[in-house]
Amino acid sequence: MKLHQETVRIETRGKGLNDVTQKVARVVTASGVRTGLCCLFVRHTSCSLVVQENADPAVQRDLERWMDRIAPEDAKAYEHDTEGADDMPAHLKSAVTKTSETIPIAGASLVLGTWQAIYLWEHRSAGHRREIVVHVMGE
Repeated sequence: MKLHQETVRIETRGKGLNDVTQKVARVVTASGVRTGLCCLFVRHTSCSLVVQENADPAVQRDLERWMDRIAPEDAKAYEHDTEGADDMPAHLKSAVTKTSETIPIAGASLVLGTWQAIYLWEHRSAGHRREIVVHVMGE
């Protein structure tokens, strides 16, 4: 069994979904694995990873609006505000999404559906430097 691990760095521009599919695919290619698993882990508590539709940008806008309704920026609503009014809502948003994803590999490629992409979802208002650990294993 082959094991390969790299850290992918992403510069975000603030709230929104950042397509990282191609960066992850490059790690899979570099691994030499033809059949196996690609495990992703984001090393932060105010962003998350999601596999989501990549065809219609309205999906991303709707996701953002929905998430802002369930975890609004409201200075009076939260005790934790050390890093600003957007920090605690960002933690809540990452708590209801995920910090990791596992995607199968077949034919040396990620097995994603036709309309699927891998996104780092930035929940903070300002841009941040984010890291995703990509671990590939298989034959």
